[in-house]
Amino acid sequence: MPDFPIRKIALLTEEIFHEGGPVAKQPRRRAAAVAVVRNPFAGHYVEELQAAMEDLKPLGLLLTDRLIEALGADPKAIDSYGKGAIVGIAGEIEHAALWHVPGGYAMRERLGGAKAIVPSAMKVGGFGASLDVPLGHTNAAYVRSHFDAMTVCAVDGPRPDEIVFALAMAVGGRVHDRMGGLTADGITAWDGLR
Repeated sequence: MPDFPIRKIALLTEEIFHEGGPVAKQPRRRAAAVAVVRNPFAGHYVEELQAAMEDLKPLGLLLTDRLIEALGADPKAIDSYGKGAIVGIAGEIEHAALWHVPGGYAMRERLGGAKAIVPSAMKVGGFGASLDVPLGHTNAAYVRSHFDAMTVCAVDGPRPDEIVFALAMAVGGRVHDRMGGLTADGITAWDGLR
């Protein structure tokens, strides 16, 4: 059973009032949580990794709960999410993929069974590397107003033997959305797409 001891957790919250246009009636709220953990697979190749996803499930739930609290929102109001990971240089990209199930399913569970796939980004990076965590609507991937990204980093990580795991959530679409397409109030299929 791998161990992923947490070195630190950081939260970033934003309220977006405008993007150069008129001030929004309701600011868009976004938040990201990152955990910097030791990578038990750093420095050597390990064939079987999938079992380690189970060990990361508590971290997914912890970060999700912190995000919901940081947004100060009823989980039903949160309508956008995404996840990502940065692996330190002694690791490999597949170590970031360990986050797909624990990060994604934690958010879907806490948000009441969200339907849409959780967008994801991952990379291997050096100390202070940043990552643009993609955001998409929680119940319909085709809702254009919710296509967005939040840049995250741990300024003192990842160290070569660490992984930065990130989750991001938002309340509302982009404040000046005007690209058309499916709208959040137009979701009808409830199939995760439309």
